[in-house]
Amino acid sequence: MLNLSKNNRVNELNDQSILFKTLKTPNAGKVLAKVLMTVTFLFFILLFFPWQQNIRGKGKLTAFSPSQRPQSVETAIAGRISSWKVSEGEFVNKGDTILTLSEVKDKYFDPQLLRRTQDQIDAKSGGIASKREKASALENQIEALESLLIAKRQQAVNKLQQSKFKLTSDSVDYEAEKVRFANQENIFGRNKRRFDAGNIALTKFQEIESKYQASKMKQISAENKFLESKTEVINTTVGINAVEAEYKDKISKAQSDLSNTLADVFESEASLTKLENEYANLSIRNEQYQIIAPQDGYIVKAMKAGIGETIKEGESVVQISPEDPDLAVEMYVKALDVPLIQPGRKVRIQFDGWPALQFSGWPSVSVGTFGGVVKVIDRVNSVGGQYRILVTPDPNDEPWPEQLRIGSGTKGWVMLDNVAVWYEIWRQLNGFPPSFYETPEEGIKGKMAGK
Repeated sequence: MLNLSKNNRVNELNDQSILFKTLKTPNAGKVLAKVLMTVTFLFFILLFFPWQQNIRGKGKLTAFSPSQRPQSVETAIAGRISSWKVSEGEFVNKGDTILTLSEVKDKYFDPQLLRRTQDQIDAKSGGIASKREKASALENQIEALESLLIAKRQQAVNKLQQSKFKLTSDSVDYEAEKVRFANQENIFGRNKRRFDAGNIALTKFQEIESKYQASKMKQISAENKFLESKTEVINTTVGINAVEAEYKDKISKAQSDLSNTLADVFESEASLTKLENEYANLSIRNEQYQIIAPQDGYIVKAMKAGIGETIKEGESVVQISPEDPDLAVEMYVKALDVPLIQPGRKVRIQFDGWPALQFSGWPSVSVGTFGGVVKVIDRVNSVGGQYRILVTPDPNDEPWPEQLRIGSGTKGWVMLDNVAVWYEIWRQLNGFPPSFYETPEEGIKGKMAGK
């Protein structure tokens, strides 16, 4: 038969409860439970703590002013190293000689090249002076010929005027003689008829005939004088043109000589300028044999070593690092973060070689980091699509170490706004950019000053 009695079921339950009562919870489990609950509670509270968002970037130390950054000292001329005046690590002042070069081009081997060039300049200057004197003499000659032309022309005009006056006078005399001759011709004709008629004596007729012949001769003489005067007027007019042609030819020849002389002067002046330019270049080249320090600083590295080594134009000889540059951090950030950064933003910096414990969200409890301020943000991206920012020391924070050297590496955190820890975790998990609400007061001032 089946055991279906209710008493048996009750007995089994009583036996199980007695068994559970005999079991006890271990102490370690209780402690673990309390710890987990405490950690969970603290983590939940921690989620609502303020967290300062930041943008991370890496970079290196540099000088804020380009003139204070390490620079290469280059040679302006090709040459051979004759002697070194400094050694690596040595401090030099601006204008100190670093090394001395000797010439390697045969064009400049002559030790008297500068003096000989000066002699050529002096000789060329003397030749130019002589040619200028010749040009001045030709100008005077041209002026004299022009004055003589005016005088000769006036003389010929006066002579022409006199010839015209004489022509007028001879013309009047000729007309008068023609009238006289006509009268004598009438008298001779009447008396000839009377003589033929026997009314006058032969002697009287011969006397009248003699006067007739004399009047005829006077008319012919007056006509000849008139023709001569007319011819003289024509010759005098032609003489004026001849005088002008003669002296204009002389003036043109003198002007041609003057133009040739001035052309020689200009050509000589061009040659003189070229010689003077060459002389100036030689003078400057003589100064380039000494490589001079362009600024105060330390000799960092010699690019060339031995005596007698040849270097080319524009080749670096040594590097100089300024003595006390205005340090800045050259930091690179992603293009995604650039719109969130403004001049004046605070930055926490960790330098290579300085132990640091950085809590990026709580900069107040960080150890070994130094403060900075964003000073410059590049307008264009650099290699890798990142943007460069320049960070200078924060005047309200601890000074940067004196032992820092240009070129050492850095890590930086550009500090943004405060948010809750839970929001920062959520943002990081989703890959969202940091929040951005306010522009620092210094950045606003910088913008207003730029405007």
